[in-house]
Amino acid sequence: MTETAPEESTDREPSAWRALAPMMDLVTPMAVRVAATLRLADLIGNGAVGVDELAERSGTDAEALGRLLRHLVSHGMFAERRPGKFTVNEPARLLRSDHPSGMRVWLDLDGFGGQMDLAFTGLLHTVRTGQPAWEVVFGSPFWRHLADNPDMAASFDATMAAGPEYVVDAVSGYDWTRASHVVDVGGGTGALLAEVLQAHPDMRATLVGLPDTVRRGRQFLATRGLDRRCDFAGQSFFDPLPRGGDAYVLSGVVHDWGDDEAVEILRRCAEAAGDHGRVVIIEGHGTSGDDSGAFAEMNLRMLVLCGGRERSLDDYTGLAAAAGLRVADVHTTPLGHVLLDCVPTPRPAGGVAAGAEGS
Repeated sequence: MTETAPEESTDREPSAWRALAPMMDLVTPMAVRVAATLRLADLIGNGAVGVDELAERSGTDAEALGRLLRHLVSHGMFAERRPGKFTVNEPARLLRSDHPSGMRVWLDLDGFGGQMDLAFTGLLHTVRTGQPAWEVVFGSPFWRHLADNPDMAASFDATMAAGPEYVVDAVSGYDWTRASHVVDVGGGTGALLAEVLQAHPDMRATLVGLPDTVRRGRQFLATRGLDRRCDFAGQSFFDPLPRGGDAYVLSGVVHDWGDDEAVEILRRCAEAAGDHGRVVIIEGHGTSGDDSGAFAEMNLRMLVLCGGRERSLDDYTGLAAAAGLRVADVHTTPLGHVLLDCVPTPRPAGGVAAGAEGS
């Protein structure tokens, strides 16, 4: 293969190659993901490991592995202290399985995090049709794919629970003392619920999710000694939800769905909350308008994956109104979460919530 040399640049006008390079490079992002998938940072450990030995440990071709590592070294990840001997530097340490950031989970090409990125190989289909790329890349729609592949569904749950600092940040944005019973709807394996329960020893909770996810959630909460304070409902959130909660939480759920489905989920929460409960919507990625770049990136990602979308505060207010709810307060957090505290819309004498007619 013959590569055309980049055109000459001047001080006034950079070459097209140099101008586009930061946006078009696919080599380095894939190399990082391959390193994460192979657990190279784990296998190297704290010393220097020769490429032949590392290839044996990782089940790879030594020549190809050396090329991969030298490319990453040139970009500041890993270090080659002596020819053919590689070590883990600070950026590479982020790929360790035990790193608290959980980044390896997000980048693992064998798990949901990496599969989520591979879905973008179908981006052209999405832009041409307006439909999610996931189905054309992996053979079935997003949610059905997870339902039919238990290992991938478990990886999805683990990926959603990665990044504990974001869970702590989301929880910090709301005053939970007003609730004695929190219902986490579509709460994955209970990472957010665990944080809330640990901070409020007298609180009870209910975790709602599909049966396999709730089973993993029961195990997760049991390891933290919290399962006895929690009920578990293995079901779809499109079905009637358990009643009796003071706060029904939807964390990172609504943006997974189009408007019609989002209203139905909110309506189920409103029905279960009754006249005195609250519905707490937690979203992020620029919903507050503070980071338009993050909003645009996640908005495109949700379309490519499952047909969801990011929304503005006005958008969420409209969805809430269609579900018989009113946004009573909005809270933002240092890491970009937005929490919308919703209460039931006052019902007129006829018994139909204001703003719900025809919805």
